[in-house]
Amino acid sequence: MNDAPVIGVLALQGDVREHLIALAAADAVARPVRRPEELAELDGLVLPGGESTTISKLAVLFGVMEPLRACVAAGMPVYGTCAGMIMLADKILDPRSGQETIGGIDMIVRRNAFGRQNESFEAAVDVKGIEGDPVEGVFIRAPWVESVGAGAEVLAEHAGHVVAVRQGNVLATSFHPELTGDHRVHSLFVDMVRANRTAESL
Repeated sequence: MNDAPVIGVLALQGDVREHLIALAAADAVARPVRRPEELAELDGLVLPGGESTTISKLAVLFGVMEPLRACVAAGMPVYGTCAGMIMLADKILDPRSGQETIGGIDMIVRRNAFGRQNESFEAAVDVKGIEGDPVEGVFIRAPWVESVGAGAEVLAEHAGHVVAVRQGNVLATSFHPELTGDHRVHSLFVDMVRANRTAESL
């Protein structure tokens, strides 16, 4: 296990614990991250679900917004779920006042596109790059992707809307795989982190 990648989960708000469990199950060393200096110790990072406006404001308050942007720009693998997807979008269609994003994926997202909390649902989602049965997607106040640029690859759609995207080392899903006990999406991300670490060592 000495070669296990170290992957942080941004622990400002949201379902941090569930991601830590899923990453550990996918053979990564997982740790919560709150401070800028902790980012230097990581091979990859997960941005959890939660409330995207709150996460954005806390990231600025804790001084991690600019370091996060620098990590993405430098090629660190990052995976965002739900609110994390919004944080990784280059543009939000309907941002709240003062809401910022980290960016990294050439896409436009719509917040709460699938409805409010009481309209949450689960659905089987075929995700490109994941073998076997469809992934069970948990959609909670989930965004969807309105459009993607040429650099972004669509990995999954649901009900005619894009719900999973990858651009280089950056991965995003509008659903929550960490809530299902199926760790294949996290395993996909851990594989991305391993591949990036190998490439950097060459």
